Amino acid sequence: MQGYIERSLEPVVAKAAAEFPVVVLTGPRQSGKTTLLKHLFQRRYRYASLDTPDMQAAAVEDPRGFLEAHAPPVIFDEMQHCPQLLPYIKQKIDANRGRKGQYLLTGSQNLALARGVTESLAGRAAMLQLLPLSRREAESRPLLPLPWEAGRSSVAAGSCMFGKLWESFLRGGYPELSAQPERDANLWHAAYMQTYLERDVRMLRQVGDLAQYRLFLQLLAARSGQLLNLTDAARDLGIAVNTVKAWIGILEATYQIIVLRPYFASAGKRLVKRPKVYFMDVGALCHLAGLKDAGHAAAGPMGGAIMETAMIAEVFKALAHRGLMPQLYFWRTMAGSEVDLLVDVGGQLVPLEARLSATPRPEMAKAIRAFRASLPAQAHPGYVVHPGDSRLPLGGGVSALPYADL
Repeated sequence: MQGYIERSLEPVVAKAAAEFPVVVLTGPRQSGKTTLLKHLFQRRYRYASLDTPDMQAAAVEDPRGFLEAHAPPVIFDEMQHCPQLLPYIKQKIDANRGRKGQYLLTGSQNLALARGVTESLAGRAAMLQLLPLSRREAESRPLLPLPWEAGRSSVAAGSCMFGKLWESFLRGGYPELSAQPERDANLWHAAYMQTYLERDVRMLRQVGDLAQYRLFLQLLAARSGQLLNLTDAARDLGIAVNTVKAWIGILEATYQIIVLRPYFASAGKRLVKRPKVYFMDVGALCHLAGLKDAGHAAAGPMGGAIMETAMIAEVFKALAHRGLMPQLYFWRTMAGSEVDLLVDVGGQLVPLEARLSATPRPEMAKAIRAFRASLPAQAHPGYVVHPGDSRLPLGGGVSALPYADL
């Protein structure tokens, strides 16, 4: 078993604690939030978990007394269980506004917690996300730049052995699986999904039938990377369209999915067009799709969706772990030309296309070249991301990029 895994977000969290009275660290269950905060702050901070009934009862029945008993600096874990504490934390902060880093809060749901922070701690709290491990973190390269931020010579390539790469996709990015390579990934994901359904989803009143919600997750996995048709999904599950919308919102709020919208110059137009949905963790996607063998995953009908998910999730996590709000889109024309991912970098759009073949060829860059021709003022040089080791130009401002370099 390996020790602590260094996270890209560490310097961001430390800086936020030095500048704000409160830091709120959110993310999915088991993404390493508590471990990170204890690693950085445990010597100076008290710690209290709100995950147990007795602690929740103490916080709700006597919030002022609870905060006196757990005086700052303090880490409050699983804060989504007691958002009622937030107004009282505000009173404590306002009585000592000059003191930074008083409260470090974690939460695995972003609904009640975000609402409470917005209402009670506006201007007083830094909101950050910690997601499952990115590949750069799993390979102990947490501060590696993204390809468009550095010259090729400064990008340190990781291991890109085809079989090893696909095995890593099946395991996914949760720290426990990375720290314990002997763990059975399929059993771990099954237990995680059960805990997620019973602890996170059950708390949200929009879900009455957990078995049907699980079927909904499996349906999304089967349609990963496709345009999301709410009406078709509702019909296939025998539920209302508004229920599908609500469940998509739950998945976003619990950090299980990334909703990718099409790029249009008009922001309003992006909101009304059909999005695509990707799982935040590629291991969760493989588990829900019933995949247990790396060879079958790579060669089967889900291979393209898995590669695409891995690429999009890696970019999303790399940006989120810098404290940024990822601005990611896809591009699609009426004629059917499509680019898997556009990354908005200060108004410039970096196009990326995921490919299953480890032998990149110029024709794989056709869609990116079409995109660059359509938006020449905004388009950044693009990349065809593949599972092999080749790094070569493909023409028209497009390069082949091994997934390990991403």
